Amino acid sequence: MATKGNTSVNKGIPTLKDAFVVIVKTEWNAYIINKLEAGVKKVCKTQGVKVTSIVVPGAVEIPFAVKNHYAYSKQLPDAYITLGTVIRGDTPHFDYVCKSVTDGVLQLNLSLDVPVIFGVLTVDNEQQAIERVGGKHGHKGEEAAITAIKMIALNRKLMNQKS
Repeated sequence: MATKGNTSVNKGIPTLKDAFVVIVKTEWNAYIINKLEAGVKKVCKTQGVKVTSIVVPGAVEIPFAVKNHYAYSKQLPDAYITLGTVIRGDTPHFDYVCKSVTDGVLQLNLSLDVPVIFGVLTVDNEQQAIERVGGKHGHKGEEAAITAIKMIALNRKLMNQKS
């Protein structure tokens, strides 16, 4: 499971029944994205959470895919996990992409009835991304899965209060 130094970030993961998560991941920087996805799947498998993935070209397309999956899918998930890696370049494009995907995920969290977990790395260079897929900064894929599981449990609790 995910650890940061000696501190476990998986403490207090609730046990869920029949949970289902959809990963929406980008094609860009696939070697990093695949490691993020593997971390998500590892945690979900350990916790008995079913997972499927959708691939989009780039980070800006993530919110569109989540929105339309939610609108048109016959099997709605209990949460979405967004995975991407945006690496700073020589132009302001990085800033526009990061803001777009962040704002998009925020809007989805405010409008959908299920949590959308932000697992998009926004880094200055490739080394920083590598450090976040099992390096000195932990494993952000595993952390995204843990967050999804905790948010599913919270969402179920809140929904049951209304009944």
